[in-house]
Amino acid sequence: MNDEPLADPRPIRFVELGAKALRALAEGDLAGGSAEAGVALDAHFVGDRARAIFRYRADQLDTDPSAAPWTVRAVVSEPDGAVVGDAGFHGPPDDSGMVEVGYTVVPEHRRRGYARATLRALLRRAAAEPAVRTVRARVRSDNAASLATLTGFGFTRVGEQGSERDGLVIVFEVPVGVLRAEGYGATCP
Repeated sequence: MNDEPLADPRPIRFVELGAKALRALAEGDLAGGSAEAGVALDAHFVGDRARAIFRYRADQLDTDPSAAPWTVRAVVSEPDGAVVGDAGFHGPPDDSGMVEVGYTVVPEHRRRGYARATLRALLRRAAAEPAVRTVRARVRSDNAASLATLTGFGFTRVGEQGSERDGLVIVFEVPVGVLRAEGYGATCP
């Protein structure tokens, strides 16, 4: 699947963005969102797209607080503590054991290995969870960097979808058994 060892070339950690932080960010309150999260977030976290996503996730947590361990987190580079993006799952495993990953690296930190480190950490989390059988990812067809990142982790193209907002979106999946065979799931970030 991936010729690299499981050690992350870019050490990262996740910081939970709870409902209060998400709600503040959705309202464009960067200072409030940062205070709630306990880390200094940047303008990426209050951009139009991020605000819409964070509003949706805050509503999701209001409806189902048990989804919190699966939803969005800030991605923090170690040891410097810089917030380099956000990542998480779209929710807990569904009835078939599928989870969908989502991640974004803020523009000034792209092309430095953070997407790979983030995806690796998400895959470890999924593989460590007995209820997860499949990990899904959807990527716009014009996002060459994310397409390359996914295929480097054993994802296989399983379909495509059209979206008014995103255009053509390619759907990828990887069975958790493949991840576990590669050593994922042994440690969970």
